[in-house]
This record gives sequence, structure tokens and C-alpha cells, in this order.
Amino acid sequence: MMKKLEKHFYAQNAVDLAVNLLGKTLVRVFEDGRKMHYKITATEAYCGSEDKACHASKGRTARTEVMFHEGGKIYVYLIYGIHWLFNVVAGEENNPQAVLICGIDNIKGSGRVGRELKIEKSFYGDDLTTSERIWIEESLDKPTYVATTRVGIDYAGKWKDKLWRFETR
Repeated sequence: MMKKLEKHFYAQNAVDLAVNLLGKTLVRVFEDGRKMHYKITATEAYCGSEDKACHASKGRTARTEVMFHEGGKIYVYLIYGIHWLFNVVAGEENNPQAVLICGIDNIKGSGRVGRELKIEKSFYGDDLTTSERIWIEESLDKPTYVATTRVGIDYAGKWKDKLWRFETR
């Protein structure tokens, strides 16, 4: 068994964290006791109040509160009324950043990832360093990756052109 990632790992900015999460192992313990291990294969970085694609660009709200906490917390939100998206808070306290997990193993798409992991509202604010139901472990993998633009953020002006989506090859 590999070691859980520690708090200091999550203290990096969202772009660096998004790259460094590639190849790591996401562990999920389901309610029926099954323990599954998934390789993280795709991520997107969302970088604070200035980044118009980041939810925190609208300010500190009940929805975004956990993004203002220190890295290592879980930020989840519902889109289209059906998909819970799983994000890892990055960086230091009061500097809201997060990394969206967009792919695990052969599962592509943040909505599909949330469905596979059975993510829902109760995960909001969980600490990946202490949670007994979901965490991320170190891995010996150092995958190669490509950087592209993020998906579904055409409204974000110049921020839509940032190469902040990372996928393993």
C-alpha cells in the first residue's frame, strides 16, 4: 500500500497540483465496504478570484466557501442537476483554487468520474488527508501528459485559452 498524500502536497498552486495529481492513485471505500483504486488520468486547474472560469471569481459564497480553505479539502458541486463534480482544493488558505478531476483509469469526463465514485453533496469539505472514504495516495508513476484548454468555459473570456487541462498520454 502506498502512502496517503499529506497536507503539504496540496499546498501548491492549482496548476502545479493538477499536473502533480496525474498518475496518483485515488482510493474510494464505498458504503458496501468495497475498496477501489483508480489512477488519476485527467485534471483541470481553476486558479482563484481572477480566473473567470473559477467559481471563486464570484466571491466567497456558501457554495465556494471550502475553496477558501487550505489545500486538501474536497469541493463538490452539482451541474445540470445530475452530475456531482469532484474537485481538490489547492494552495493556501484564503487563496481559492481547485483542481477538477476529469479522468480516472479509462473513465473520461468529470460527470462520469463523479458517478463512478458515487460523489454527492456529503463529500463537500471532507479532508483528503483524514477521510476514511476517499483519499489520494502516492504512486511511482510519473506519466507523460499533454496540456490543452479547459472544457466548457467559453464564457470566461481570456481565461478560456489557458492551457490548464492536463491528460496523461
